[in-house]
Amino acid sequence: MSVSLSEVEKVRREAERLWSQQEVESALDQMAQALSERVADHHPLLLTVMNGAVIPMGYLLTRLDFPLQVDYVHATRYGTELSGGALEWIAHPRIELEGRTVVFVDDIHDEGGTLHALRQWGSEQGAAEVVTVTLVTKLHERKVAPPSDFNALNVPDRYVFGFGMDYKGYLRNLPGIYALRE
Repeated sequence: MSVSLSEVEKVRREAERLWSQQEVESALDQMAQALSERVADHHPLLLTVMNGAVIPMGYLLTRLDFPLQVDYVHATRYGTELSGGALEWIAHPRIELEGRTVVFVDDIHDEGGTLHALRQWGSEQGAAEVVTVTLVTKLHERKVAPPSDFNALNVPDRYVFGFGMDYKGYLRNLPGIYALRE
């Protein structure tokens, strides 16, 4: 999908901020504490779901004070599109999942198709336990899978971006969470 920089700038100017960076960080503090209680003693492997979770993962990692390993998966249903399609696998982790507590860190639980596929795949790879973490959950009734095990914030049923989430491949770097103007 081709997008012009003028379109991206217009979206940025007109966006509605849903959560400030401070609010996001406060929610990540709380989520990190709960996640730590669950997995700290399990030698977890945290897997960033690229590209959207790269920023949330970076902020989350600084809040986890226990031994862990980090790798990534690159699996997407969106690419640069505004709605999800079939899951496309781009990269698998290099660290073996067998016998591990595997924590998938993703940017958003929208309908849940990506997280569902990742949970299933992690189990098929022999993970002892699969835990899912999301920065945001979109509030609507179109879910195809249960919610993530840990979620920092909820957002309305609108297209959201910033703090790792993108608008057509852009605006991941915004320091809060924004929605397209209605």
